[in-house]
Amino acid sequence: MNRPLRHIAVFCGVLVLALLVRVTWVQFVQGEELSNDPNNRRVKIEAFSYPRGNIIVGGKPVTGSVATSGDFKYKRTYKNGPMYAPVTGFASQAQGTSFLEGIYNKVLSGKDDRLALKNAKDILTGEKPRGGDVITTIDPKAQKAAYKGLTDLNAKGAVVALDPRDGRVLALASTPSYDPSLFTGISNAEGRKFKELDADKSKPLSNRALRETYAPGSTFKILTAAAALEHGVVSDINASSGAPAPYQLPQSTTKVGNDVAGAPCDKASLKTGMQWSCNNVFLDAALKVGKDKMRETAEKFGFNDNVYDEDLGDLLATKSLYPAKLDKPQTALTGMGQGSLTSTPMQMAMVAAGLANDGKVMMPHLVDEVRGSDLSTIEKTEPKMMSQAVSADTAKKVQEMMEYTVNEGTAEKAAIDGVTVGGKTGTAQHGANVNDERPYAWFVSYAKQSDGSSPVAVAVFVDPKDMNIPREEIAGGKLGGPIAKSVMEAVLKK
Repeated sequence: MNRPLRHIAVFCGVLVLALLVRVTWVQFVQGEELSNDPNNRRVKIEAFSYPRGNIIVGGKPVTGSVATSGDFKYKRTYKNGPMYAPVTGFASQAQGTSFLEGIYNKVLSGKDDRLALKNAKDILTGEKPRGGDVITTIDPKAQKAAYKGLTDLNAKGAVVALDPRDGRVLALASTPSYDPSLFTGISNAEGRKFKELDADKSKPLSNRALRETYAPGSTFKILTAAAALEHGVVSDINASSGAPAPYQLPQSTTKVGNDVAGAPCDKASLKTGMQWSCNNVFLDAALKVGKDKMRETAEKFGFNDNVYDEDLGDLLATKSLYPAKLDKPQTALTGMGQGSLTSTPMQMAMVAAGLANDGKVMMPHLVDEVRGSDLSTIEKTEPKMMSQAVSADTAKKVQEMMEYTVNEGTAEKAAIDGVTVGGKTGTAQHGANVNDERPYAWFVSYAKQSDGSSPVAVAVFVDPKDMNIPREEIAGGKLGGPIAKSVMEAVLKK
């Protein structure tokens, strides 16, 4: 072979080698990045080329898939969309996915590696492929009661119900809500609808149960009581606290009064303080426990921890905060759930559930099982204890006080005939100058069975900002108590 031909052959060989290297690089190194590129239309076309798996509530799907014309052959549908939107999230051809639709997207779309064998069999047999199913822990009757309670009030708010024994999420409601079916396609009209929802000042796309934090107000007093008992500040729940009413904050001339007119709060015991939600008793208790031990107890219930992100992937909740740096006045204010303390409704449900479960806080989970399209189990959630937040003895004393508060105090709206119920009201001040805005209304409770175990604990949050009721009518017991009661009854009747 003469020299020119050799040069041409070597040059062609180099080109072929370069082509092979580039193809290998694109296929194996850049493959996943290119597959996930939002501009890769082929991936989207393939993703919507067959029915998506379903999200199951109470044995029945609350999602579906419907055939369409065009490149995207199927799009998502939802049953009772607004009620279940905080659970399902959305799967949209144009907007992507969120919440369970996003967290379990690979399973639902059939791309999970654990479904590979089933998908290969479908190709060989000619069956139409389909994604796997996500089986939730939601109780449909409890979810309906929670959603109805909030919508009947026409309120911004959230409800979380847990099974204290294993951490199953029984209800997860947030209002105002939205119907994911309105923008599952790719049309201009559906795109405009999503933009309208996203721009809505009432934030219907926001999951208030998990993603927003608020001052928990007097519902936090159950944790303050637990901290005081656990750390030996209080040993007898019936003994006088010695805390005067009104209570003067340390290092300050500010005096904090009580909300219930005529309540016997002056130097009241911890039990009486819980019964009438006496601020002075819990300000004093938190101050005596101290910021470090108060924070330690709060953290054992889940505050200051991204437990949902790191330990259990199906609950992506915003962190609830018990601040690290507090002076004495600020420490006292946390005792009544004010100051710079913030909590999600999920977090306060965990506190109520942990106390109802004799101090054991279980990791909340929303998904019970993940199944292939052939109904085979590919993932099963096992209950996991997060912490022994307080001793069983401490928890039982707090239960006694919460049950007394339902039977003889401010939480009477949650009482259920023939059932032992514990509860605590909360009204949280907020705003730039603490009391500028209409206060938040909170309610936490649990119900017991005849064997003493609790199958349900509930947290209700109501933001009455746009409600047409006088400020003096805003109270956790009045607004949140009946909702908590209806949710607990739904679970107990099951």
